[in-house]
Amino acid sequence: MKSVGLLLLVFLLSGLSSCKQTQKKQEKYIGLQLWSVRDHMKDDVKGTIEAVGKIGYKFIEAAGYADGKFYGMEPTAFADLVKANGMDFLSSHTGQAVPDSTNRDEVMAWWDQCIAAHKAAGVKYIVQPFMDNVGYESIEGVQRYCDYFNAVGEKCNAAGIRFGYHNHDAEFKDIDGQIIYDYMLQHTDPAKVFFEMDLYWIMEGGKNPVDYFNQYPGRFLFWHVKDKTELGGDDSVMDFKPIFADAETAGMKYIVVEVEEYNFDPLKSVEKSLNFLNNAPYVK
Repeated sequence: MKSVGLLLLVFLLSGLSSCKQTQKKQEKYIGLQLWSVRDHMKDDVKGTIEAVGKIGYKFIEAAGYADGKFYGMEPTAFADLVKANGMDFLSSHTGQAVPDSTNRDEVMAWWDQCIAAHKAAGVKYIVQPFMDNVGYESIEGVQRYCDYFNAVGEKCNAAGIRFGYHNHDAEFKDIDGQIIYDYMLQHTDPAKVFFEMDLYWIMEGGKNPVDYFNQYPGRFLFWHVKDKTELGGDDSVMDFKPIFADAETAGMKYIVVEVEEYNFDPLKSVEKSLNFLNNAPYVK
């Protein structure tokens, strides 16, 4: 009888262990764009990263690269800080305006340093989140950016890093009968440039993200999941459910929370946002 009881105990413990492993596998891999806590990052990088890790984010997307460093820290030191707090340093926002014939060598040399720093930190994705006026005033200017992004993407690919572009709302205006964002999707090489779609800004630009997923399937590896303030707030203007229904068509692999305006302290707002996504059954 004792041996039977022992076997039963082992079976039960094995079942509990299996259950825990299943639960662990089901945790949602959601990241935070650190621009969401920009003031905290200015005041206390270490303490803020610790707080973000305790909230439960699985990775971070930086917004503080300059002169070979991240938030004033050497690449490996910052990456180690992120890792020590249970997160991956997966992606980073940075970039340069499109060069002209007078500064192209300088700008591309900047990219060489930038890519080397990101590679040292173990970053897998670099995302440029802006264009200057050149990209919004003429189709010729947009084409310059497309050629430039293809060249940067080629450099990134050579280092084992993917390069992407993040939209705001201005990319959805019409220039000479062509929508800037559509033109960019059509004139950048999918092997060199992916798109990080900001779900809030595309809606602000008067477009539906699902239409883009269907027209340009597989191009949108990252999503910025954003609302007017924190996700799920009383002033929410976004309906995410039908958007997430087309995640596979979009090619979405990574969810990044970004909060730019708040009803609470930024750390509380990003915590509420993560809780909202973790509790949303349509978010896998």
